[in-house]
Amino acid sequence: MTELELKNILEICNKATASPWTSYIEGRDFNSGSSFIMTGKEEDRDYNIEFTNIKPEDQDFIAMARNMIPLLIDEIMKLKSEKQS
Repeated sequence: MTELELKNILEICNKATASPWTSYIEGRDFNSGSSFIMTGKEEDRDYNIEFTNIKPEDQDFIAMARNMIPLLIDEIMKLKSEKQS
């Protein structure tokens, strides 16, 4: 991937609601209510993202991607920089 592509991905991430995002699945993480993604930390929550129809694995992936993509981009850029040095 080019540096521009990586920067564009990071820009999209940075425009989204800040991490962490935490996936809560009804029946796995709690027993009543709807599954959702909590944005922000427990003590400083932003808003909940609720889906009308989503597989638990897809919801977990969305939350994980928001948290991990910026870290992966940083690591890729660091490794590319080291390789060029």
